[in-house]
Amino acid sequence: MTKTVTMAAAATGHAEGGTPLNAFDNALLAAGIGNINLIKVSSIVPPEVAIIDLPKLKPGALVPTAYAAMTSELPGEAITAAVGYALPDDPGKNGVIMEFHGAGTRADAEEKIQQMLEEAFQVRGEVIREMRVFAVDHTVERVGCAVAAITLLSEEDLA
Repeated sequence: MTKTVTMAAAATGHAEGGTPLNAFDNALLAAGIGNINLIKVSSIVPPEVAIIDLPKLKPGALVPTAYAAMTSELPGEAITAAVGYALPDDPGKNGVIMEFHGAGTRADAEEKIQQMLEEAFQVRGEVIREMRVFAVDHTVERVGCAVAAITLLSEEDLA
């Protein structure tokens, strides 16, 4: 699979389901990415990629995605998932995506993502031009899932 990634879009969702896999599927649907094939990738935003709102995607598209998902079967548990990106001053250089999932609050997840992005840029010796964090939380009723993702898109993925 080779395609030119020209856009990136974030998505978050949370849901309940009858099983952990159904909860995950329902959370993906709630995020707007349930009818595409996610190809899990490590956490780099290619240079000169436009960050956009999630567009309508072709059903079944193969989409490279950095994502975090937390599923729980413990009623009353607060779960969260978060992703974030940071872009460097030089648009010709790559950005970084970080993911986090766990029990806890949305605020805790957002703080962890910010710390991870700052460290990643410090290690790279780059200055952050833009940083955004996307997080979602969920209180489990039966079987719940929270998911946060950044999709890496090409024109051929768009509906």
